[in-house]
Amino acid sequence: MASVGGAHSTTKDDTGDGGPERTPDGHHVIIDGRRWRATDPSIPDSFRQELVDELMAARRAVRGAESDARRRVQDAKTALGERGAPWWDERAGEAFDERIAATIRALTRRRDGSSICPSDVARAIGGESWRALMPEVRRIASTLADGDEIVVTQKGETVDIRQARGPVRMIRGPRL
Repeated sequence: MASVGGAHSTTKDDTGDGGPERTPDGHHVIIDGRRWRATDPSIPDSFRQELVDELMAARRAVRGAESDARRRVQDAKTALGERGAPWWDERAGEAFDERIAATIRALTRRRDGSSICPSDVARAIGGESWRALMPEVRRIASTLADGDEIVVTQKGETVDIRQARGPVRMIRGPRL
């Protein structure tokens, strides 16, 4: 979040929707003279909208002084690529693992009462190469399941994702 000075050039949003100005590399938006990290453009629209909806709900929860509200904001912004590891850098390492975890938490909160598929998470953060992220998503899901943040199911039964073969679903756990 660095201030934009005279040395920084900007460009109007090229989508024609009147959105905020962007830096030439597209990595940041300029709002009221300040530079903010832009949302990862590789997030498919449906997942981006779910994550934005979760972010807005989390911001309302902050105003309502709900206990987990700030964590929800952090998770949603990290999932959107606005915090944590820059989305334009290599998708690997602990910082990217945190983006995977944040995306799982944000989507399971948003779909409370419903489930998500590990591929939803991979698609939300992986762009066109999402399939390559499936082992990492399952690895992070196992850690979250161990901490009771999510519950992994297969055919309606709780399973250990490390042992499960085939499609699984994830729901919000008791500690999330």
